[in-house]
Amino acid sequence: MRQFLRFPLILLVTLVTMVFPLAATAASITQADWNSYKAAFLDPTGRIIDTGNNNISHSEGQGYGMWLAVLADRQADFELIWSFTRTELLVRDDGLAAWKWDPQANPHISDINNATDGDILIAYALALAAKQWAKPDYAEAARTIAQTVIDTSVVVRGGRTLLLPGTVGFGEKDRPDGPVVNPSYFIFEAFPVLSELAPSPLWDALARDGVAQISSYAFGPRKLPADWVSVKNKPRPADGFAPEFGYNSVRIPLYLARAGFSDVTLLDRLRAAIVIDGGNMATFDLRSGNTKDVLADAGYRIIPALAACIIDKKPIPDDLREFTSTLYYPSTLHLLALSFATQAHQECL
Repeated sequence: MRQFLRFPLILLVTLVTMVFPLAATAASITQADWNSYKAAFLDPTGRIIDTGNNNISHSEGQGYGMWLAVLADRQADFELIWSFTRTELLVRDDGLAAWKWDPQANPHISDINNATDGDILIAYALALAAKQWAKPDYAEAARTIAQTVIDTSVVVRGGRTLLLPGTVGFGEKDRPDGPVVNPSYFIFEAFPVLSELAPSPLWDALARDGVAQISSYAFGPRKLPADWVSVKNKPRPADGFAPEFGYNSVRIPLYLARAGFSDVTLLDRLRAAIVIDGGNMATFDLRSGNTKDVLADAGYRIIPALAACIIDKKPIPDDLREFTSTLYYPSTLHLLALSFATQAHQECL
């Protein structure tokens, strides 16, 4: 793990640039796959619809949609999603996005708090779009969000650099077991890119400490991270949340894989722990280690398959190489995995 933890930011920048070119000239998501995703989840206003969650929209989904539009090289679709995001979610005074937009509520935003992963995804997509399509206004918007994330959501406590899930509700003054973090919010490949726009040593610290933190969150018989972790003293599943490796955490191995780290110790450990019979992923109760939900959707199953290819050179099974829209979340993860394999690991396909 030591080599894994000591990656300097300049090397992370180099790695991400190598495996995820910032100004890619060719789409890594096919037009057919993007059109399938767009037809299922993008409405004419630019709203990405979470079809597995009462058809709400949220900053995470808008950020994912913008990112996928860049990977598909669809600037008009990107601008449509960004326009909705800018006008409907960027309504806070600090430049971050309100996390939830509910079509059934009046007003549509009932909770003004942000979700830091959504802000990072939006900023990252804007930064990539700025380079891909030579749009300096996108870069400026990304810089504003990235700087606010550093200023409001990154704290150093007990020698650890923490990424708070929101500006309110998770700090040490907000709750008895605070700070509380969500380890799936570490989108490692975004940190060096955002550091170029909003320079700070905290991006480098997040990359180093984030991997160390996820590695230390080894709870229960399966030694897996919890979706929500109290780091007040010794890390433990946070109060008020189910003690589970849940739907948040399933994307952690994907983010680790996409970051291109050379030491795959943590990725390998997680891969071994998250797969059950038949190659399916699952969510787990961390106290007992028992399976909660079997995740048989291709968008979930491709995550351990991608890890297996990176680690053991096993090609991704044929049925996982074909994309079909199902629900918003696994479909999004599926395209991110396929795009990364197309760009960085052709041997997997």
